[in-house]
Amino acid sequence: MKKWRVSLALLAAFTLVAAACGDDDETTDTSPSTSGSDTSASDTTAPDTGGGQTSLDDLCQQAKDAGVSAPEGYKVSLVTDIGKVDDRTFNQFAYEGMVAASKCFGFETSFIETVSEADYAKNIADTLSGDPAIVITVGFLLSTDTLAAATDNGDVNFIGIDQFQTEYPANYVGVLFREDQGGYLAGVAAGLLTETRVVGVVGGREDVPPVVRFVNAFKSGAESANPAVRVLQVYNESFTDTTKGVSDAQQFIGEGADVIFGAGGKTGSAAVQEAAEQGKWGIGVDQDEYFTTFDGGNAPGADRLATSALKRVDIGVFSNIVAALDGSFASGIFTLDAANGGITYAPAHDAAVPADVLAKLEETRAGLADGSIDTGVDPVTGLPL
Repeated sequence: MKKWRVSLALLAAFTLVAAACGDDDETTDTSPSTSGSDTSASDTTAPDTGGGQTSLDDLCQQAKDAGVSAPEGYKVSLVTDIGKVDDRTFNQFAYEGMVAASKCFGFETSFIETVSEADYAKNIADTLSGDPAIVITVGFLLSTDTLAAATDNGDVNFIGIDQFQTEYPANYVGVLFREDQGGYLAGVAAGLLTETRVVGVVGGREDVPPVVRFVNAFKSGAESANPAVRVLQVYNESFTDTTKGVSDAQQFIGEGADVIFGAGGKTGSAAVQEAAEQGKWGIGVDQDEYFTTFDGGNAPGADRLATSALKRVDIGVFSNIVAALDGSFASGIFTLDAANGGITYAPAHDAAVPADVLAKLEETRAGLADGSIDTGVDPVTGLPL
């Protein structure tokens, strides 16, 4: 079989050129965790990621043309961070990458939805009991338990989303992202759109480095686009507290904010939705929230979602599943950024975003991709430089 791997160079060929221009399966409650399985991806449709962006269908065809296939009885399992596979942001995007690969190659999938941090190790052990060839664990907070499981199960390949290790076993890849670039793009959009010169970012947990990168780079991007802007920010203890997200948005709006970026899972998405419903600008994260939080334009406020800072978790998952199938799986760090299309932004869809703002956003994306623009934030620690 001809080997095929989604390299950074290949992804660059699909990078966005002019961006300006699902239901989960049945689950069984096994408190404190929820698990489920499916044999195909036919029930899950990934959101349209807009003109020119990398398509999983294209990557599937590329792999098939290279002769990649799954052997009989092949299984891939996923363990979420706290939340569900239909959380409309981070977990869901990882899940969609898995089921898109399942649809492409015809293997069996299963998942466990984590309710509590105390269940990380148990959930990984439970999914291993199903004898999968690949285990995907979603999120920085699963790093320690994923490393332990990979070390003890050398015959299983592990894909860890947002998981940095100083050393990786031969069967473990950490998929990392330049969230600082995504946050910077969101900040530029906010700085250009604001009329009150006050914008806000609702983040998730401050002990999660990707969140810190999003938050600090949002501030940097907003200030680069509008030196007079005031940036409000808040971190939260939970990625799933929608009530707190709404409250954060209301607090920021009360302080004059007319643009809010959510970088905290469902907590952040609730803030974005509240802002949009109040007629302010909202900016989503991870997925194109027009198709998730705003139900493809059917939910109130869809016309006030200016864009979303896209973090192509689905590509990270899909690419490394293919690598496992074709024998080119490589341990270590697999980075997605603006240069290879892993970090970009969503179209404005129904929102009346001024053409000059869209043009500046694309100019910024291109500058981040070619290195002529720096985010002003350390891409590892997330701290301002």
